[in-house]
Formats: sequence, structure tokens, C-alpha cells
Amino acid sequence: MDFSARYVALGDSFTEGVGDEDPSRPNGVRGWADRVAEQLGAADPGFGYANLAIRGRKLRQIMAEQVDAAVELKPTLVTVYAGANDIFRPKVDIDDLLVEYDAGIRKLTATGATVVMFTGFDSRGSKIFGTTRGRTAIYNELVRGIAGDHGALLVDYWRFSEYYDWGMWAQDRMHMSVAGHANMAKRVLTVLEHDHSIEVPPMTPVPELSRTEALRANARWVREFAAPWVVRRVTGRSSGDGLKPRYAQLTRV
Repeated sequence: MDFSARYVALGDSFTEGVGDEDPSRPNGVRGWADRVAEQLGAADPGFGYANLAIRGRKLRQIMAEQVDAAVELKPTLVTVYAGANDIFRPKVDIDDLLVEYDAGIRKLTATGATVVMFTGFDSRGSKIFGTTRGRTAIYNELVRGIAGDHGALLVDYWRFSEYYDWGMWAQDRMHMSVAGHANMAKRVLTVLEHDHSIEVPPMTPVPELSRTEALRANARWVREFAAPWVVRRVTGRSSGDGLKPRYAQLTRV
């Protein structure tokens, strides 16, 4: 099929859709990017969508594996979020890393496509991930500069206070929930100035826990989510090992 409008989504678990489970779709997830594609293509039979994002990918991997693949698809729209998995590493040179991001964005904007970038989320509400808040702030300033230099649009995730509600997050506390992904799709479509019919589903209420209950819940989270995450990083493995892009070629969703 000859697609006249071509949207290509790049990134890691954020863009792949982790946290928004859907067994009927590739890799078992849906996510905000699928929702954006559904809205953009609703009245356009010539609309095609590819999602090259894979969970666990770091910025340099995304630049090396996904940018050229996206260029080959001749996109008219690209969304890209990269760097979160680097920020969580024990050591990272944000300035050096963003030099490569700049080069990748330059290559994408050179296609003539509209390019959409994201700032990182302000994790001040998390005792664990909040320790990376300073790194994320530096990353965000550099991202804003790159977007300005290359004429990219910016989804300013850092300023989205609705994500301080834990109902926007999945049980692993690392990825957005169904409500979080639906809300992000609305945010992206607003930046694109595109009408939509997305409704954010009701969030699962987060119960008030006693101190003992909170300790038990945190211990369970460490056992089921945090510990495996740390082990993967220590051993050099990734949650995306063995996975392929959800939609490597343009399709309709």
C-alpha cells in the first residue's frame, strides 16, 4: 500500500507501550503511540504507522538501531523519546549522550518530517527514582535546546502534574498505566493540534495503607519488580532482549 502519511514511533518501553497490556497486539501491549496512530488515521485511508521502539533500549541503541530504519520508511511524522534508561544508570555523561541525540534528531528532521520530542518526567514523588531528578533536569534543558535548534515539537512531560497521581502508573511503578498511556496520547495530539476522541479511563484508586501495609507492599514491589530490574542491569541483560519492533513496517492499526 502506498501510504501518503507515515508516522514512525521510536524509543524504549515508554513508546513501545509497556504498562498498557493488550494480548491481541504485538509484544502484548498497546500504548499511547498506538492510540495516536488510531486517531491520526481514523479519517485518512492513506495513513501508515510503524513502531520501532523496544523496551530497555538506551539512547545510543535507539540512535543506532532505529533512526536509519525510520528514515528508510520516509516518515512524515516521527516521535522519539530516548535517554530514560541511561539516566537510571549509576554513571552517565548527559552532555556527551545528548550530542548523539542531537545528531539523530538532525537526521530525522532532514527528512522533512515533523519530529516530536519529549522531556523526562519529574519523579519527585518517588523516593527511589526521585534521586535522578537532577539528572533529568539537565537532560530536559539539553532536549529543549535540541528541539529548538532543529524545529522539533516538544511534549513537556516534566510539567504534566497529573502524573503525580499513582493511578497513572502501572504496578511496577516504572511504566504508565492504561490511564497514563491514554492521557499521554491526548497530550501528544494536543501538541500536534489534532482533534481526538480519546477518553482517559477511570484510574484504579490507590488505597491508603497503614505503615505495616505500606512496608509489605514496598517489600513485594522490590521482590517482584525492583530486584529483577537491578539484576538485569548488573548482568548486562535487558527486558527487550529477543524482542522485535512491534510494527517494523508501515501498517494500519
